[in-house]
Amino acid sequence: MSEHVYPEGYLPRIVDKKVERYLKIFGAIEIAGTKWCGKTWTALAHAKSVSYVDRTLALARDDPSAMLIGEQPHVIDEWQRAPAIWDYVRHECDRTRGQRGAWILTGSSTPLRKDADSEDDLPSHSGAGRIARIRMWPMSLAESGDSDQSVSLEGLFHGKFAPVKKETRAEDLVRLACRGGWPEAIDLEPLDAQIVAREYLHLLQNESIPRLGKNGDTTGRLLFAIARNLGQAATYKTLIADMEDASASGKTSEVTLTSYLGVLKNMYLLDEILGWMPPARSPKRVRTKPKRYLADPSLAIALLGMSPERLFEDWQTFGTIFESLCIRDLMVYASALETATGNPVRYYRDDAGLEADAIIELAGGAWAAFEFKTSERKIDEAVEHLKALMRKLTANPVSRTRPPEFMAVITGVSEYAREVDEGIYAIPLTCLTA
Repeated sequence: MSEHVYPEGYLPRIVDKKVERYLKIFGAIEIAGTKWCGKTWTALAHAKSVSYVDRTLALARDDPSAMLIGEQPHVIDEWQRAPAIWDYVRHECDRTRGQRGAWILTGSSTPLRKDADSEDDLPSHSGAGRIARIRMWPMSLAESGDSDQSVSLEGLFHGKFAPVKKETRAEDLVRLACRGGWPEAIDLEPLDAQIVAREYLHLLQNESIPRLGKNGDTTGRLLFAIARNLGQAATYKTLIADMEDASASGKTSEVTLTSYLGVLKNMYLLDEILGWMPPARSPKRVRTKPKRYLADPSLAIALLGMSPERLFEDWQTFGTIFESLCIRDLMVYASALETATGNPVRYYRDDAGLEADAIIELAGGAWAAFEFKTSERKIDEAVEHLKALMRKLTANPVSRTRPPEFMAVITGVSEYAREVDEGIYAIPLTCLTA
């Protein structure tokens, strides 16, 4: 345990506001997200003391209650290394009526099973009503200072928009994608930042995954398959085919694939974007195959062995990377909205082939549709797709689908944020914020 010192050089995160709010509502919160995304620093920015579980692992496993000692709010960093801590926190929240904002847990995985070297039991209770989970991602462009934040997602939902000039070059986009949103890499050049991404993947395959009893090589081949099919609703059959290579000992089964996908999701390394249909009870909301994205576009670039030069030469591949960049930022921004649902970002695709790259739906039914385009040259085409989507969804009075609050084309290479049709906007990603 040690006394808290506000992290020097901390860059404010969009999630800070949510952390402050939840500390006033719940006895404890968990800040969850993939490794290196900045969870610990964000937790420390709101706390007065901290216990580092990985530094005192033997004590944490022998006496989990020791990790709860300290001036509140008290951070318990990497609690999942000693999963029993969760139940101790929950019991303390139950014991004191009206307990608010006592503990901040941080975790880069949700325990699915015991660590290979651990005798600890898994948490016996979800903590619902006592411990609230707040999701973090690597830094969005607004958080890293690469968006001028002139267009607010919340403002758009309330009908507020003002045009702005914002020039973004192709070189800027490639640099931002290669660098990624890792707090320790935002001041690095793209090639140096890609070393950070490759090191992340190396540690994942050789340390984190084996600790969970999984095979690092199988994980690496699955991550490559996901990167190759980034942003697609790839079937298990497709992923398994892309995982095969000469060094593989045998064909991966669907049972094994499901298990490994579960591990990656529970490490917050993989986001599955679900399909969307307007009727809240539509079975297609759960039947539609998910699209898969890695937590940060820099990881996909590293897995595919791309460099900035190769991305310029293969602009089609960069289109999928840009989509991943847009999804990451929309996840950050949408999750910060006051009425955001548990899965605020989805996608739309119907049997006729009509689709939207992203849908944001808020509690109460308000929604917006988005298309992603690497340049302004394809804005007109995207606008027509969005208008066709609105006509199809709202034309039938029986379906009672409310019109979207707005629709937008998120652009890469760009010059202006502007309204291009009634209720439809062209917005450079480098203008957007929550």
